[in-house]
Amino acid sequence: MIENKIKIGTRGSKLALIQTNLVINALKLNYPEIESEIVVIHTTGDKILDKPLIEFGGKAVFVSEFEEALLKNDIDLAVHSAKDMPMKMKEGLDILGVLKREDPRDVLITMRHNRVEEKTIAVIGTSSLRRQMQLEELYTNIECKLLRGNVNTRVNKLKDGMYDGIILAAAGINRLKLNKESECEYRYFDIDELIPAGGQGIIAIEGRENSELSKIMKKISDSTARLELETERRILELFNAGCHEPIGAYSKVSENEITIWMMKEINGEIIKIKESTTVENRLKLAEKMANNILEEI
Repeated sequence: MIENKIKIGTRGSKLALIQTNLVINALKLNYPEIESEIVVIHTTGDKILDKPLIEFGGKAVFVSEFEEALLKNDIDLAVHSAKDMPMKMKEGLDILGVLKREDPRDVLITMRHNRVEEKTIAVIGTSSLRRQMQLEELYTNIECKLLRGNVNTRVNKLKDGMYDGIILAAAGINRLKLNKESECEYRYFDIDELIPAGGQGIIAIEGRENSELSKIMKKISDSTARLELETERRILELFNAGCHEPIGAYSKVSENEITIWMMKEINGEIIKIKESTTVENRLKLAEKMANNILEEI
């Protein structure tokens, strides 16, 4: 941060820029004297779209270039979709802030009158094993095929007839205002039906530990989203989760109570559990729940 100017790193997609501007707007509201500069960084994950993430680096392919830029002081902050962040950040970096959570659910998008349940075989586009395995429990007639690219690209592939349906995060289509396309139909899955990825719907702001921006980011952060993200990332840590593993982790804070959902694949089967406790006891409950699932191995 130089003379009240912050350089904010972001990916170049329309959704990434919308999310970055949400951060900038929160900064303007609380610190009108601070100027923000957007620095677009094209990640490995954005450049390689014909392979699953597991084949060339996992979630880190969306983050590593930002972390290098942060450590070299080329940028002051990096804006991420929290669900895309790997468990371990580079030494000296941390999540300094999070914005209020958007809709955390997954949504199945189809063209109007093209009903998945009425087809003999319906081709569904997704790059997520978590989504695929849970979707296969809900539908017996689907075939999942790889779908990569930004949200707009994925929706266009659906409209071009490459898939009978695609499954995306509701937060992304809401922020892009693609949730009311007249030629599309939307099925939003209840959390109990399809447990989201850890951090889904949350914008995370990464920066250097103990930097002068730490207090500023705390000011614009949403405390509820922060508690939920910390809980969900702890679940992923307990499962030693990588991007290729079908793991769901979601938590919902309501006053002083928190409800935790977990989903993990064990020996080819999906195990789902859900429990509630006080906010203060959330990490102990998360550990107990994870241990109960791991005992199934």
